[in-house]
Amino acid sequence: MSFDLQSFVFLLSVALILLTPGPTNTLLALAGLGLGVRRALPLLAFELAGYFISISLWGILLAPVQLHYPWIATLVRIASSAYLAYTAVMVWRDARLLQTPQQKTITPGVLFVATLLNPKGLLFALVIFPAHTFEAMHSYALAMLSFACLLVPIGACWIGLGHALNHKRLSFISPRKIQQLSSVALGMFSAFIAWAAFR
Repeated sequence: MSFDLQSFVFLLSVALILLTPGPTNTLLALAGLGLGVRRALPLLAFELAGYFISISLWGILLAPVQLHYPWIATLVRIASSAYLAYTAVMVWRDARLLQTPQQKTITPGVLFVATLLNPKGLLFALVIFPAHTFEAMHSYALAMLSFACLLVPIGACWIGLGHALNHKRLSFISPRKIQQLSSVALGMFSAFIAWAAFR
């Protein structure tokens, strides 16, 4: 019974964190806005790869080291903040190209790196995933499979949300304004991560 309760808490926690707005979800919504659902869905593979590597590195390699060198987590947060600030500037700059032949889109590389540096990966590895996850291959595989089964539909929802903002009924909100607001959101995430790193 305790295992069932622990599994339920784990799955619920993962779902809630994946649903929470953040840099990766903002980029997925932008991809849905610029590419449409069908063309944006393959980006979920790059989101999964980013989280997979991030969670695995933190859980298997860096968590034990961080106990002796806590500055490693701070360094990751600073890198994440810097990359998101850069991405925010690029997203704002490219907003003027929307619906033109020069339109820029969210690339797999941008989404992968943003997810790899997303502080949620640190949270998943050190807080949300059960303590025994990284001690045995069976536990690790089961946890990552459960994580992937939640990530794909939730990521698809964020893509769908971005695509829905292109609907005619929402024509009073221009895609350019939406992308600029997304840029501001990414900038705010960058500032928050930087603040968390130094406080």
